[in-house]
Amino acid sequence: MKAFRIKISSWTSSFRYPNLISGFQPTLEVPPVSTVMGLINAASGRYWENREITLGYYFSFKIKTVDLETIYQIKANDKNYPEATVKPNVIQREFLYDCKLFLYLTNEDLIAAFRQPAYQLLLGRSGDLAGIESIEKVELNEVNNARFAGQVVPFNGNYLAGQIQALPKYFSNTIPRRNLGTEPYSVISCYNPVQSPLTGYRPDLEEFDSDIFLHKFEV
Repeated sequence: MKAFRIKISSWTSSFRYPNLISGFQPTLEVPPVSTVMGLINAASGRYWENREITLGYYFSFKIKTVDLETIYQIKANDKNYPEATVKPNVIQREFLYDCKLFLYLTNEDLIAAFRQPAYQLLLGRSGDLAGIESIEKVELNEVNNARFAGQVVPFNGNYLAGQIQALPKYFSNTIPRRNLGTEPYSVISCYNPVQSPLTGYRPDLEEFDSDIFLHKFEV
């Protein structure tokens, strides 16, 4: 299969656990599919219907550590309007350092968008600015019993071992945004590869030891 590999890097990344509210903010070690779709939309400057896209990716980082972050809490009144008082608070937030995202796409219109992105690219939060290192044509060779790392794989029907987390598949193009489906995923860190009985794709420009799972949306 012909595809394009887009290599993206950032100093830091942080991927929030959905529905988790606590004083300590952990990070996933792999971006959810919805985060990668947001990156594609930012590069394109438009909202893509998820059924139009087939994508695969591999994400790596060097270290995971914790930073202190000041947040400002604004209380709402009984009419749900913000009050004029702001309360500062300090929380601990995990983040990943020296991050790489290898994104595989087959749609050439999307590749053109990454050559001149419409908006800034982020790998996580608003401070996690990312840049494009290279765009290469690659061959994805189908392999059986694929070995996966640095990506998420839908749990239903695949049943891979490891961390399982309910993650959003995509978000609507509305205000406020609506979650267009949550399902369980196996979150497979680059440091904990999983040998599977699944079919995967092996890129010929490998800088890492993992096959690629291709996501095809049906929402």
